[in-house]
Amino acid sequence: MIYSMTGYAATAREYAWGTLSIELRSVNHRYLDIQFRVPDELRTMEPQLRETLAARMTRGKVDCRIALAAASGPQRLPELNAALLQQLVALDGQVRLALPGAASMRVADILRWPGMLGTEEQPLEVVKAACRELALTALEEFLAARGREGEKLKMLLLERAAAMEARLAEVLPRMPQVLAAFREKLAARLKEAMVNGDDERIRQEITLFANRIDVDEELSRLAAHIAELRSILGAGGAVGKRLDFLMQELNREANTLGSKSVDLAVTRAAMDLKLLIEQMREQIQNVE
Repeated sequence: MIYSMTGYAATAREYAWGTLSIELRSVNHRYLDIQFRVPDELRTMEPQLRETLAARMTRGKVDCRIALAAASGPQRLPELNAALLQQLVALDGQVRLALPGAASMRVADILRWPGMLGTEEQPLEVVKAACRELALTALEEFLAARGREGEKLKMLLLERAAAMEARLAEVLPRMPQVLAAFREKLAARLKEAMVNGDDERIRQEITLFANRIDVDEELSRLAAHIAELRSILGAGGAVGKRLDFLMQELNREANTLGSKSVDLAVTRAAMDLKLLIEQMREQIQNVE
């Protein structure tokens, strides 16, 4: 299986202490670049999560977002901090003894005092353990999504490879006739140009030029590169960079085929091949 660098997954789970959600999304990138957006309470988990993600991916710009929301409802009603309340009462009495005219603290002031209202907090290690478990679930869904996109890319590449093979199959049988016709045409022109017809010189010039316009080697290389493309796709894995290099080789041979062509059908075939190669190159930009 090959993987696309484009993927998305989101998962959430409710616990007695709140709701935890993790979202993973990625786009194509030359290397692996992982960015995190996590609550401050879970910031220390970043290195571990980065290591977990990097172990399963090699390329792509990955954005990991983690959200943590405290549970709401009757079971989470805020409670007064009794110890802090006693301290405030004692301090209030001391202040009014020193300043008899000072007003006592109002109930609203007490309730707004930092740390006065709270809920029974879940131990942080429990929250971190839940985050690790949910991250693995999200990662599997994320990789599955990248795998599905990768299979679509693979099918598109194989379709274009088949189209290229079809164009080569049309060109190959024509080449002997194309070269023979061109030799005859060139010989006639050379005889007209040479006052003293030197048949041996004419044959040498024709042979030399025919060798320069012979595209058999380019056609063979194109066929070999397409076979290599199928082999790489069949092997799977992180093949994006290999495929990108292979597209460069295919494009080079298609360019040479077009520049050496002396037949309109071959020239059109070369143009079609370059178009198919460019379409594949665009798709390969998303392959891991």
